Order: sequence, then structure tokens, then C-alpha cells
Amino acid sequence: MTLFAYPPQAIVNRVLPKNKVYANATISARLRQAFVADLHQIVWRAKLAPETIRLTATRDVPEIQVFELALKGPDFNEDIARTIDAAIPFPIVFELTFEGKIRTLAAWKRPTAADPTKWMTGDYLETPWQPADAPRQELPVALDMGGLYEQILRAVSPHPARRGETLAEHMERLGRIRTLQTESDKLERKLTQERQFNRKVEINARLRAITDDIAALSEHREAPL
Repeated sequence: MTLFAYPPQAIVNRVLPKNKVYANATISARLRQAFVADLHQIVWRAKLAPETIRLTATRDVPEIQVFELALKGPDFNEDIARTIDAAIPFPIVFELTFEGKIRTLAAWKRPTAADPTKWMTGDYLETPWQPADAPRQELPVALDMGGLYEQILRAVSPHPARRGETLAEHMERLGRIRTLQTESDKLERKLTQERQFNRKVEINARLRAITDDIAALSEHREAPL
């Protein structure tokens, strides 16, 4: 449940008007309503860049933005974060706040191979809620902005990286866990509604297999060679 302390020279603390996001992203009427109903304000908390933290930019990570999303309730629509990510062409770390609590949210965001001016954003990783005044630790030691971003993402990950596992491999494994968990949840609901004994047996067998797969993917060990 890591929270990072950002150096004074990186602090921005500037409110970002929601209409700035609307102007730079495709947003539906439903999602615009979510911005109004769920989000009190967006605060640009910090800019982690070569000129603020003295790390060399990389192609994929020229700088990292940190935004606080002050929520009106404990539930959060990830499409809000995805819309902000689409509007801002840099990796982003979100800090969600609500009634004295905080959690970190981030997705692996990088330029596409075909067009470096276009960005792709993966699944969101998030930490549990914790007190907003919980101790913060210094940013990880890194050689460049790419290395810093990698360590931040790994810190937010619900399952730690395996020894020798690249960031791409780590994120791919987390995606597989998430997909399997979604399938498991669907089968659990289906099981409660099923009346035929034979079908219940089949569903239970599939659930056990998925549970085993999730356990294997979640296990912290050395990555295979």
C-alpha cells in the first residue's frame, strides 16, 4: 500500500478544470455525467520530469504526471481515469481521495509501436484504501524516467513481480489473473442459479480449475527461463 512523497520542486498543486479534459478526449453524455456525479475535482499534484527530479527522459516515459481525483463517494468509475489518460499524452499516477482515505490507481501506459504520438493504456492497478495521512516513502531510486515508472507500477501491483520478470511480462500476467477472476465471478453467479445437478458439477469443476490457475499465476517465484 505504498504512497510516495514527491520532491518539493515537483509539486504543482493546481486544479485542472474538467472542461479541459472534455476538450481533449472523446466523452459520452453518460460519462460526462459521471464526471459531475462522482468527481469533486481534479488536482494536478506533481510533475515528475527531468527538470523536476533530474532523471533522464526515455522514449516511452518523457515525464510522469500525478493527479489527485477527489471523489464524492467511495465507488469509482474507471472510465473517468481512462478518459483523463486519453486526454493527456504522458503516463499518469492517480491518487483517489475520499473522506480522509486515499488509494493509488495507475495503468501501464506507453506509446504504440506503429505511432509514438498515440498511446495505449492497459488495465488499471489499484491499492486498497488507507488513511490519507499514512506515511509516504521517497521515490524509488532509478536510472531514468522509464525505470522510475516501472517501479511505481510494480509498487501498485496487487501481485509482486517475479525474479527476472520484465514489466511487460508482469503486466501480462496480471491481465491473465484479472481475466480469470472475471470468469470465476461469472461462474459463481451461474452456479447459484443452476438447478441441474450435472451442470453444477461441471461448473464446480471449471471453478476449481480456474482457482488453481489463479493461484499458480499469483504465486511469487522466479520467472521461468
